[in-house]
Amino acid sequence: MTIDAKTPDKYIEKLPEDRQGAVSKLRETVKNNLPKGFQECISYNMIGYVVPHSLYPDGYHCSPKLPLPFINIASQKNFVAVYHSGIYADKNLYNWFVAEYPKHVKTKLDMGKSCIRFKNVNNIPYALIGELCQKMTPENWISLYEKNIKKS
Repeated sequence: MTIDAKTPDKYIEKLPEDRQGAVSKLRETVKNNLPKGFQECISYNMIGYVVPHSLYPDGYHCSPKLPLPFINIASQKNFVAVYHSGIYADKNLYNWFVAEYPKHVKTKLDMGKSCIRFKNVNNIPYALIGELCQKMTPENWISLYEKNIKKS
Protein backbone atom coordinates (compact mmCIF):
# COMPACT_ATOMS: atom_id res chain seq x y z
CA MET A 1 0.00 0.00 0.00
CA THR A 2 1.83 3.10 -1.23
CA ILE A 3 0.62 6.43 0.02
CA ASP A 4 1.82 9.49 -1.83
CA ALA A 5 2.12 12.24 0.78
CA LYS A 6 4.59 15.07 1.35
CA THR A 7 4.13 15.32 5.15
CA PRO A 8 3.29 12.94 8.00
CA ASP A 9 -0.02 14.78 8.55
CA LYS A 10 -0.99 14.29 4.89
CA TYR A 11 0.07 10.63 5.10
CA ILE A 12 -2.32 10.05 8.00
CA GLU A 13 -5.14 11.98 6.28
CA LYS A 14 -4.90 9.62 3.29
CA LEU A 15 -5.23 6.46 5.40
CA PRO A 16 -8.50 4.55 5.78
CA GLU A 17 -10.37 5.81 8.84
CA ASP A 18 -9.84 2.57 10.74
CA ARG A 19 -6.05 3.05 10.53
CA GLN A 20 -5.77 6.79 11.18
CA GLY A 21 -6.05 6.59 14.96
CA ALA A 22 -3.49 3.82 15.36
CA VAL A 23 -0.95 5.41 13.04
CA SER A 24 -1.46 8.82 14.70
CA LYS A 25 -0.90 7.27 18.12
CA LEU A 26 2.21 5.42 16.91
CA ARG A 27 3.52 8.67 15.47
CA GLU A 28 2.99 10.50 18.76
CA THR A 29 4.55 7.61 20.70
CA VAL A 30 7.67 7.71 18.54
CA LYS A 31 7.93 11.51 18.58
CA ASN A 32 7.51 11.65 22.36
CA ASN A 33 10.11 8.98 23.05
CA LEU A 34 12.89 9.34 20.49
CA PRO A 35 16.04 11.00 21.80
CA LYS A 36 16.82 14.45 20.43
CA GLY A 37 18.51 14.60 17.05
CA PHE A 38 16.25 12.40 14.95
CA GLN A 39 14.11 14.22 12.39
CA GLU A 40 10.58 13.37 11.27
CA CYS A 41 9.90 13.29 7.53
CA ILE A 42 8.40 11.20 4.78
CA SER A 43 10.91 8.49 3.99
CA TYR A 44 10.28 5.75 1.42
CA ASN A 45 6.59 6.80 1.24
CA MET A 46 6.20 6.19 4.99
CA ILE A 47 6.39 8.34 8.10
CA GLY A 48 10.09 8.30 8.85
CA TYR A 49 12.52 9.23 11.59
CA VAL A 50 16.00 9.77 10.26
CA VAL A 51 19.43 11.03 11.25
CA PRO A 52 19.62 14.27 9.26
CA HIS A 53 22.61 15.16 7.09
CA SER A 54 23.49 17.87 9.63
CA LEU A 55 24.39 15.07 12.09
CA TYR A 56 25.54 12.46 9.57
CA PRO A 57 26.63 14.04 6.27
CA ASP A 58 27.38 10.64 4.66
CA GLY A 59 23.67 9.83 4.51
CA TYR A 60 22.34 6.38 3.69
CA HIS A 61 24.88 4.15 1.92
CA CYS A 62 22.28 2.92 -0.59
CA SER A 63 21.51 6.49 -1.57
CA PRO A 64 23.78 9.08 0.09
CA LYS A 65 21.49 11.97 -0.87
CA LEU A 66 18.97 10.53 1.60
CA PRO A 67 19.39 10.96 5.35
CA LEU A 68 20.16 7.85 7.39
CA PRO A 69 16.83 6.08 8.10
CA PHE A 70 16.11 4.76 11.60
CA ILE A 71 12.37 4.17 12.18
CA ASN A 72 9.43 4.12 9.77
CA ILE A 73 5.72 3.79 10.41
CA ALA A 74 3.52 2.50 7.61
CA SER A 75 0.03 1.35 6.86
CA GLN A 76 0.44 -1.67 4.61
CA LYS A 77 -2.29 -3.66 2.89
CA ASN A 78 -2.94 -6.10 5.75
CA PHE A 79 -1.19 -4.52 8.72
CA VAL A 80 0.30 -1.46 10.35
CA ALA A 81 4.08 -1.71 10.63
CA VAL A 82 6.89 -0.21 12.62
CA TYR A 83 10.27 -0.64 10.93
CA HIS A 84 13.09 -0.22 13.46
CA SER A 85 16.60 -0.43 12.02
CA GLY A 86 18.16 -0.75 15.47
CA ILE A 87 16.45 -4.09 16.04
CA TYR A 88 17.96 -5.31 12.78
CA ALA A 89 21.47 -4.15 13.66
CA ASP A 90 21.63 -4.90 17.40
CA LYS A 91 20.99 -8.50 18.49
CA ASN A 92 20.74 -7.47 22.16
CA LEU A 93 18.05 -4.93 21.37
CA TYR A 94 16.22 -7.52 19.25
CA ASN A 95 16.39 -10.06 22.09
CA TRP A 96 15.13 -7.49 24.60
CA PHE A 97 12.17 -6.61 22.41
CA VAL A 98 11.22 -10.25 21.73
CA ALA A 99 11.35 -11.00 25.48
CA GLU A 100 9.32 -7.92 26.44
CA TYR A 101 6.62 -8.24 23.78
CA PRO A 102 4.59 -11.04 25.47
CA LYS A 103 4.44 -8.94 28.66
CA HIS A 104 2.43 -6.34 26.70
CA VAL A 105 0.43 -8.28 24.11
CA LYS A 106 -1.30 -11.66 24.28
CA THR A 107 -1.03 -12.36 20.53
CA LYS A 108 2.07 -13.84 18.93
CA LEU A 109 4.77 -11.43 17.77
CA ASP A 110 4.73 -11.02 13.97
CA MET A 111 8.15 -9.70 13.07
CA GLY A 112 10.70 -9.70 10.27
CA LYS A 113 14.29 -8.45 10.39
CA SER A 114 13.30 -4.88 11.23
CA CYS A 115 9.54 -4.96 10.66
CA ILE A 116 7.07 -5.33 13.52
CA ARG A 117 3.62 -6.06 12.04
CA PHE A 118 0.29 -5.37 13.73
CA LYS A 119 -2.63 -7.00 11.91
CA ASN A 120 -5.00 -5.90 14.67
CA VAL A 121 -4.51 -2.21 15.52
CA ASN A 122 -6.04 -2.86 18.94
CA ASN A 123 -2.97 -4.96 19.84
CA ILE A 124 -0.30 -2.30 19.33
CA PRO A 125 1.83 -2.06 22.52
CA TYR A 126 2.39 1.70 22.49
CA ALA A 127 4.25 1.74 25.82
CA LEU A 128 6.66 -0.93 24.59
CA ILE A 129 7.22 0.93 21.30
CA GLY A 130 7.93 4.04 23.38
CA GLU A 131 10.51 2.14 25.44
CA LEU A 132 12.09 0.79 22.26
CA CYS A 133 12.41 4.32 20.87
CA GLN A 134 14.25 5.49 23.99
CA LYS A 135 16.99 2.87 23.72
CA MET A 136 19.09 4.40 20.94
CA THR A 137 20.38 7.93 20.31
CA PRO A 138 21.32 9.18 16.85
CA GLU A 139 24.98 8.81 17.85
CA ASN A 140 24.39 5.19 18.98
CA TRP A 141 22.61 4.46 15.71
CA ILE A 142 25.37 6.01 13.57
CA SER A 143 28.01 3.95 15.37
CA LEU A 144 26.01 0.72 15.05
CA TYR A 145 25.17 1.46 11.41
CA GLU A 146 28.81 2.06 10.50
CA LYS A 147 29.93 -1.07 12.35
CA ASN A 148 27.24 -3.53 11.21
CA ILE A 149 25.57 -2.28 8.05
CA LYS A 150 27.42 0.32 6.01
CA LYS A 151 29.57 -1.08 3.23
CA SER A 152 33.12 0.26 3.28
